[in-house]
Amino acid sequence: MAERRIILEMGTGNDLYGEDYTKAACRAVQDALHHSSIVLFKSLGYDHRDMRVQVTIGVQKPEAVDLAVVSAELPRGVAHVRAVFGGLNVQDPEQDTIHVIATAAVEAFLPIESKDWRLSAAS
Repeated sequence: MAERRIILEMGTGNDLYGEDYTKAACRAVQDALHHSSIVLFKSLGYDHRDMRVQVTIGVQKPEAVDLAVVSAELPRGVAHVRAVFGGLNVQDPEQDTIHVIATAAVEAFLPIESKDWRLSAAS
């Protein structure tokens, strides 16, 4: 059975004073999740445990993201999280700090047979 992407949501998050890449990443994931409502599970009888959730976090220091902590932000499905170079650091010379901005792409996949789905013609 082929996996099909059923959801793609994006979000941004930041940590303005702690230079905490994990906190910014978690906030980006929460932002993406707040844009989404997955009613098809209940409506169509799918079990959310069958869903694979792929999260890609973009930050300037990917190695500084605790992937397990970010994974714990996901309320459903089997999570796979990776951090890549991206996002943005904004230097604040007056406060001698870096503001960390993270971006997140949250993708959800379900094992769906193409033959089970078809588009109907508009009436």
